[in-house]
Amino acid sequence: MADTFVNPVLGGDRPDPAVIKVGDEYWMTYSSFETAPGLLLYRSTDLVNWTYVTAALPEPIGSTFAVDIAEHDGRFFIYIPFIPAPWSELEAPAIFVIHADSMEGPWSEPIDLGIRWAIDPGHVVGEDGKRYLFVNGIRRIGLTDDGLATVGELEKVYDGWRYPDDWITEAYALEGPKLFWHDDWLYLVSAVGGTAGPPTGHMVIVARSRSVHGPWENAPNNPIARTTDPAQAWWSRGHATIVRGPGGDGWWMLSHGYENGYRTLGRQILLEEVTWTDDGWPVGATDIGGELAAPAGASPQRSAEPFHDDFSTLLLGERWAFHAPSPGEAERLRLDDGLVVAARGSSPADTSPLAVIVDAHSYEVEVDVELLGGAAEGGILLYFNDRLFCGMGIDGERMLSYSGGHVTHWREPAPAVRRLQLRLRNEEHIVTGWYREPGGEWMRHAIRYETSGYHANTMGDLQSLRPALYAAGEGELRFRDFRCRPLG
Repeated sequence: MADTFVNPVLGGDRPDPAVIKVGDEYWMTYSSFETAPGLLLYRSTDLVNWTYVTAALPEPIGSTFAVDIAEHDGRFFIYIPFIPAPWSELEAPAIFVIHADSMEGPWSEPIDLGIRWAIDPGHVVGEDGKRYLFVNGIRRIGLTDDGLATVGELEKVYDGWRYPDDWITEAYALEGPKLFWHDDWLYLVSAVGGTAGPPTGHMVIVARSRSVHGPWENAPNNPIARTTDPAQAWWSRGHATIVRGPGGDGWWMLSHGYENGYRTLGRQILLEEVTWTDDGWPVGATDIGGELAAPAGASPQRSAEPFHDDFSTLLLGERWAFHAPSPGEAERLRLDDGLVVAARGSSPADTSPLAVIVDAHSYEVEVDVELLGGAAEGGILLYFNDRLFCGMGIDGERMLSYSGGHVTHWREPAPAVRRLQLRLRNEEHIVTGWYREPGGEWMRHAIRYETSGYHANTMGDLQSLRPALYAAGEGELRFRDFRCRPLG
């Protein structure tokens, strides 16, 4: 057993955690935005160590924002806000629901609840026995008994708690409602202050009521969690779920935040103990950097490990996800002496690359790339979004070098071959590349890149910097022996 743990408990880009306790287990998912498969489900028994189980949403119908997980009458529900994306048919933000007999699935196809221009659903059963969804704003709408349709219209029910105007935040942005009952009080946990922007912006606030219909009383100790100083280890803490601890002992809060100096990794999942005041208000921790007391009975915390994918099986969801895919994107893939990918688009910007989440300050990735036919181009990148990436690829005639989301003018003297092994090393934002023909000597790419600015506040896009494989143009490419290892 372990007495302590350190944040994050699930590293890398995993924003807006939604958590439910089912018996002695916890289940969690998070916003998957423009990736597919979406809504990756993780399981834990101690809140510290999480294991991937499945993807609840193989084919998102829009950009997938913050969800809520609910259990009712032995059935499980995930309420999902989808946002219009260039590849989707949605015309406005819309809330859907999927359901299953167990958290392992299989999960249903998304069902449209008819709710428009709302995000961040939070499910609760009122003292009247009826089901409700709360959304950003904070507004509320009724649900049918089966949870698969709405009753009535959205109505404003809570104005939020207002922080002092001289606090340095991004925007007020009342969002992320999560609700739970405790000692005959219904607690409403929300986020304000903006999810990116200044490090001191995002925060967790609480209100409570004796009834799902209000009135709501704000906690006198609001906010119950916030980054108060940019010198702290974790920035923009917010969007929280509060749950009972393992064995029913104590209370714990899971939220997200950026690591100080490593916004490139995205918003990572944070854990902190919740205490209660004598008059029944939850209190989070002041600073959640360094070693913290672990939940009772927690196993030793697992650390990031290297992995090797020989592409003998296709680990979509568990390992790989498409960025900004079109419907049926997985049809581009087949297994044949490696991973064969059909080319798409004209450059990394419009090719829907396959990316992996990383959680280390420094890491190295490597892959064998082979052009199989046609006027194709492909390689390895550190990819933020379609406007910002760096790395290198080959087209059979030359090496293409990318920086800042553009192909550079540099002509790297790499051999004009159709198969090359490529390596990228990111050492605390300094990115170095190498290449070689199979069995040859590694040659360092002449240009290094500095990527500390490849993050959400630079681009106005809540993504992260991820290793990715891309295949552009026409024809097919084969990728073999992908390796990723943390450094240090």
